[in-house]
Parts: sequence; structure tokens; C-alpha cells
Amino acid sequence: MMHCASGFADDLLIDDFSDDASSRWEFIADGVMGGVSYGSVQFNHVEKKDVMILSGTVSTENNGGFIQARRALSVDKTRDYQGIMLTVKGNGEEYFLHLRSFWTLLPWQYYQAGFKTDSNWKEVAIPFSAFKPSSRVLPKNIAPKDVESLGVVAFGRDHEASITITDIRLY
Repeated sequence: MMHCASGFADDLLIDDFSDDASSRWEFIADGVMGGVSYGSVQFNHVEKKDVMILSGTVSTENNGGFIQARRALSVDKTRDYQGIMLTVKGNGEEYFLHLRSFWTLLPWQYYQAGFKTDSNWKEVAIPFSAFKPSSRVLPKNIAPKDVESLGVVAFGRDHEASITITDIRLY
């Protein structure tokens, strides 16, 4: 449910990883619940661009299976955004965006949508309608105005994670 896009007229920049991006993003691994995955989120300058790099080892041992970079997000409630767009390259693995709202009270609740990466930069646009709830107790769809945080996540299977992002936008 994703498509490549190039420049929507009313994009709203969520982050371009400049100006002390590390103060806006936090790294979280499954160790908070006994898992053994490990990694890091770093902010660098690559190919003349400020970037965020999420990398590490995802392990499903001990009921684990994720690493993520997450930031708080406040969406303009008067705008009718259709989804989230990011410019990304990676190591060929599938990665996920996790959205949380006031409905996601428990740490393991989220709305999730996946996307594939490869070694070339590409724009990926994921409509809000593609985000699926992690449990049946959550509303079926997440409204853009309800989003409180955004996570970039390596999730669900044993693998090496390496994803680089230059920007994230609402469209």
C-alpha cells in the first residue's frame, strides 16, 4: 500500500535531521521488555545531506524483536493530511513506521505500516489508511490529527538493520 512520489504541494516537514535532531529522537530496543536486540540511532552528514541512521541487530530471542527511533509528533488538526512520506535507503530489508495516539495506552500498542528499502535513495509515501492497529482493542484506523508519536522500526524477525533517512514529511 505504498507508492513512490515526488513532491506534494502541501507537504509539511516533520524532520530533516538538522539542528540538534538528537534532542527530538530517542532510541528504544526490546530490552525494555527482556529482549536482546541492540543498536543505535545516529545523526550524520551523508552525501551532502543531514540524515538519521537506525542500525543494529534485531533478535526475537526472549520474546524480543525490535529496535526503533521514535519522536513526539504534533499534527496540525486543521489540515487534511493523507499520509507520511520519507526519503530513504537501506540494506534491502523491510522496515516499519509505527504511529501512536491517545488510543495507544500500553507500550506494545501502535499502528504499523511497512516499506521496503534498497541501496538507492527513494521517496516512499505511506497513506494513513495503510496503517494497521496492533490489536483489536484499538480503533481500526488512525486519524492524522490523533498522532502523538512516530517511530521508525526494524521489527519482527531476526535480521541486521541499517536504514538511512534524509527527511520525513506529511503529505
